[in-house]
Amino acid sequence: MYFTLPTGKNTWNTYTWKPAPAGAGVIPPRAEGSKPWQWAAAPKDGFHVLRHTYASVMLEAGESVVTLARWLGHSSPAITLGYYAHFMPEAGSKGRAVIDGLLGERGDRPAETPRILPRPVDG
Repeated sequence: MYFTLPTGKNTWNTYTWKPAPAGAGVIPPRAEGSKPWQWAAAPKDGFHVLRHTYASVMLEAGESVVTLARWLGHSSPAITLGYYAHFMPEAGSKGRAVIDGLLGERGDRPAETPRILPRPVDG
């Protein structure tokens, strides 16, 4: 999701993204006489908000944290979890469903014991 030159400079943000919301009056325009990369900070209206929105929507849709970490360029899924774990309301639901199936949904009825080993052969 980054557009950089081999030098590591983010040209897309400077020349494409920032001028668009500035032109729409969402963020302040660049100050007179400033360098092309010198924009006023706009954390609530910046490109990073789109990045956070994307990550949040992907996790709420059930995308893997490992996959999302790779897409976002995080060095570890732990970083992704640190920022976005609260967007995973269904985390753990699969495990709970399996245990509920084994024990009965409310514990009020016996569940079938799963067969792990094959039945013994009579003979």
